Amino acid sequence: MRIVNVDHLSKTYGHRFNRVVALNDLSFGIDAGEFVGVMGPSGAGKSTLLNLLATFDQPTTGGIWIDRVDLTTMSAADSARFRREDLGFIFQGFDLLNDLTVSANITMPLTFVPPVPTDLDARLQTVSELLGLTQLLTRFPLQLSQGQRQRVAAARAIITKPKLLLADEPTGSLDSLAATELLQYLAKINLETDVTIMMVTHDAFTASFCNRIIFIRDGAYFAEVTRQGSRQEFFNHIIDMEATINGGRRRRGGMDQA
Repeated sequence: MRIVNVDHLSKTYGHRFNRVVALNDLSFGIDAGEFVGVMGPSGAGKSTLLNLLATFDQPTTGGIWIDRVDLTTMSAADSARFRREDLGFIFQGFDLLNDLTVSANITMPLTFVPPVPTDLDARLQTVSELLGLTQLLTRFPLQLSQGQRQRVAAARAIITKPKLLLADEPTGSLDSLAATELLQYLAKINLETDVTIMMVTHDAFTASFCNRIIFIRDGAYFAEVTRQGSRQEFFNHIIDMEATINGGRRRRGGMDQA
């Protein structure tokens, strides 16, 4: 079932003589349960796309549907509710509250606005076990490593059982070991909970954990690559497509971080 439908999406900023085209007639879809990456050169429109899907901004023209809900017709109040109930977010900066325990940080999306779900404890147990956080629930963010903090952020994002999980460069502030660990957890979340994930990244190694990569350039759809063989083969295909989109050639390499 198609869960994300982006249809002829355009976004421009500025005025007639100082206009910037961030997205240009972009169309694509994501099926329920997919783990999709979005890649492209700097300035391709990746961040703009993420902001539109997250209902932080509105398109100039075109449509966006998530689980058959038209995001472009929502009021501000409906958008806020939709973000709270139907979307999950993992940002590079973690955005944890240092004076709250890990447990409180994870459950915050479900306790911030009443009523509190009756299965809150069960949800906490499920996501903490899934992300290897059970022994860390009474600690505070400053007592954790960078990788552990990002896993807490991931747990917070999925405890609401979102229809779509949006990840914006989630490994950008992590070392290679912590990045690999987080990506393995994201792949596990996708496999075991069937949550649909869309991850924006500039890094081929990170992208290789996805099942499909959509490439955009100059705000428009350029191409896509779907994983069919090993992750190493998928990584090589991503590298090749990056070379094509950048107008040059890059020698195939290994996944040194893996």
